[in-house]
Amino acid sequence: MDFWRVLTHEAPMFVWPVKFCVAMTAATYVLSILTNNVSQVDRVWTFLPTIYTTYYAFMPLFPSVPPAYFFPYTPDTIPASLKETFSPRALLMASLVVTWMFRLSYNTWRRGLFSLKDEDYRWEVLRQKISPFLFQLFNLFFIAFAQNIILFLLGLPAARAVAQPHTPLSTSDYILGTLGFLVILTEFISDNQQYSFQTFKRSGKLNPNEWPGAKIQWTKYDAERGFVTRGLWAWSRHPNFLCEQSFWIIITLIPLLSSDSPRLDFPPTSFASLTPFLPCLVLCSLFFASTIFTESISKAKYPVAYSAYQERVAMFLPLLTPVWGVLLYIQGRKGNVDSLVYGTGPNLKGKGKAE
Repeated sequence: MDFWRVLTHEAPMFVWPVKFCVAMTAATYVLSILTNNVSQVDRVWTFLPTIYTTYYAFMPLFPSVPPAYFFPYTPDTIPASLKETFSPRALLMASLVVTWMFRLSYNTWRRGLFSLKDEDYRWEVLRQKISPFLFQLFNLFFIAFAQNIILFLLGLPAARAVAQPHTPLSTSDYILGTLGFLVILTEFISDNQQYSFQTFKRSGKLNPNEWPGAKIQWTKYDAERGFVTRGLWAWSRHPNFLCEQSFWIIITLIPLLSSDSPRLDFPPTSFASLTPFLPCLVLCSLFFASTIFTESISKAKYPVAYSAYQERVAMFLPLLTPVWGVLLYIQGRKGNVDSLVYGTGPNLKGKGKAE
């Protein structure tokens, strides 16, 4: 095929990742049909960005000829520097992404989402809203194809770092690397708070062995409300999503802000000038759309309390939450909304009307 011939000659570094992405797209789609479960990509989401990133970071370790069809290899046609030396910047990014993988894998495991029988609850809601034919088209073009493309894109910042001169880490690398690890830690705390709340909601019992940062004294009023509004979730409606987007923005910026990066157009002067930011832009767009859909489900389940939560707490940015509080205070509604969101408001289960 012309595509493979061009790829092999013009961009040999991407031959194996593209081949692997095509295989994963086909495999996840076929499995979704055979099992009638479309969460196959969800189960490998935690691993694929790590596979792509570490492939680029550890290219000198791979053979020039693959011993098996899908075994990673380093083509002879790539520059010698990529085959013979490691990029400190790419290794930093790989360490960040591997740490991210362990956090996400642990959270996925304890929620039971690695089970082949489990399916994201949102897909079942979507099944009920559209026809079976449209759902299967959505499964093919978005769930299987588009999501695998996004996961492939998340590895491209590491490829950009590898293509740069393999110089020692600079100040921007140390700053962004530190921020990356802090974001992972913050996301881990938000995951633990959410898991702690859901466990209490189901069992009615506090767990004395919670992770640090998640030892919150949940009450029956929290459980009756139905969704978490304490800890980090008192400042952002989706602190985990905020951290996830922030992490991949950091990964995208590490090679772009290095002293070895070509000068970028800022502000962007064309669509082409935005392509270096494509991995994080596409991911953030996905998370925004996903959050809108997720919140529509929550609002349908808890119409009054969740509407109050949306008024009181920012979707992502914690700095906006105090602003919403001031606006509600000016309107004379802050006390009632705070009661619904944080306290023991009378409308927690959607009974009655918010003022």
